[in-house]
Formats: sequence, C-alpha cells, structure tokens
Amino acid sequence: MRLVNFSNGGPRLGAIVGESVVDLAHASHGELPATLLDLIDAGPDALNQARKVVAEATERVPLSSVRLLAPIPRPRKNVFCLGLNYAEHVMEGGRALGEDRNLPEFPVYFTKPPTAVIGPEEAIIFDPRISDKIDWEVELTVIMGRTGKNIKQSDALSYVFGYTVGNDVSVRDIQRRHGGQWFKGKGFDRSAPMGPIVVTADEIPDPQNLNIALRVNGVTKQSSNTKFMIFTVKKSIESLSEGMTLEAGDLIMTGTPDGVGYARTPPEYLKQGDIVEAEIENIGVLRNSVEEREE
Repeated sequence: MRLVNFSNGGPRLGAIVGESVVDLAHASHGELPATLLDLIDAGPDALNQARKVVAEATERVPLSSVRLLAPIPRPRKNVFCLGLNYAEHVMEGGRALGEDRNLPEFPVYFTKPPTAVIGPEEAIIFDPRISDKIDWEVELTVIMGRTGKNIKQSDALSYVFGYTVGNDVSVRDIQRRHGGQWFKGKGFDRSAPMGPIVVTADEIPDPQNLNIALRVNGVTKQSSNTKFMIFTVKKSIESLSEGMTLEAGDLIMTGTPDGVGYARTPPEYLKQGDIVEAEIENIGVLRNSVEEREE
C-alpha cells in the first residue's frame, strides 16, 4: 500500500490508487484514523482494514488536486540517523578533509529534532548570516511499525511499517565546529525533508536493492543503490535497539551514498532558487526548493 498525508480541508491520511487518493477516514466512515501515527498505533488489523476500504472505495480525490505533506509532520521524538553508511561516501569525505578513513566497525548515529521535518514541495530555508554551506544527502528512511528492544537481525524487518524518502540536509561548517558532534549542524529547522509517500513494508521485501539518487536543478549529484550500505537496514535496527527501545512510529534515516556537495572539486552547496529532487526506486521523488531568508 502507498500512503500519503495530504491536505484537503485539514491534514488527512490517504492511500494512492493510480492517480487518485482515497481518504481513509472518510471512506471508512471514521473507523480508520486520520494520521499515519494513529494508523501505525492501531496495528496490523487496522492496516488490513485500510486495504479492504481502499479496494471497495468509490469516492476518490485526484492526486493532482491535493497538497502532499510530510508523512509524519511532527515525530514524537528525534529522528534517528546513520552517518558514514556507504563506503564510497566514507572515502570521499576522507579525501575532501585530507583524512585517512577506515570503514566504521559499528554504525555511527546522530539525531535530528522533530522541528527539522518538512514535507514535499516545502522550502529548505537557510539564513546566510549563520551559514551558506548547505549540503544534500538522499537517504532511505525507515518507519518503525512495532515497539521493540534488543531486536535480532532475523526479526528486524518484521518491525518495519514502511519506507519513505528523506534528505539529510546538512550545514557543513556548523556540523564540524562542535567537537565532532554532528547534532547541531544536522539539526537545523527544515533540515529533514521527507515524503512524498510511504510504501508499506510488504511492497519492499528487500530494502537492500533500491536505486537511490539526488538531483539539483536536474543535474544528478548522487546515484547509487542501497545494496552498497555498510550496515543493512536489518543490522542498523539490531544495533540501534541494543539496550534502547525503538517505538512504533520512530523514523530512521539510513545514511547517504557518495556525491555530496562538500566533497566535490570545487565544493558545491545549495543556493537560493535551487530545486532538489531526492529519488528512491519504488517510492518516488521528494522535491524541495531552496530559499535564502533571514529569520
């Protein structure tokens, strides 16, 4: 199932059918929730009911007539993120910074606050008084469907509700100035575009074989495949859940491939008026503009 959070007289949870959207709460006469978090909380029975409602629905809204929102506009807690999870990205970063880098032995984690999340077609805004070193990072983003702790790799994918596209927008100079702690430079407002849709896990049985790419103004900057992750989705969930509870609705951004701006020669950064398109196979294209604004 392909789910969207859309605006139609207020935020609504919908399912895409062709080029149209079924309003799940409306089509079920209020039996299904109006938000993705509530649907996840309601468990597998609610998802199965949603599939039945979609199959029987006669009233649909043209997809072109609605505005898509972030799948979870306000996560309940910080978004979990992996850094240095593609070998070529590790190497390009080392070259750019003049460092000798080895591949990480364990996953590298940081987080982005809920205020970082924006949806498709929303602007990535930067304040030039703070920094103009704004970079892109396309990432497969996992949405947890069940709560668990000390999850084994063999069970990990059964805890996943679905997947969406994320862009880990990074303020590079701020990222590096705080003693090696990335949180500040990765946690700016509007630095986590997500969407445009959520594809439920049953439609992506193997998250380790998806083409992943990012374009700026139509020019491809990143092009890879999730098979090149150092730590798979399963391994990342196992590692992250060691001694720490992952909850239904939690978001995990799984790292970016090579092709980021700061590692280019010369370095490239996002600027006023740029259009960024992050794309993942079987999920879709997340499109955002870039706006310079003093706030």
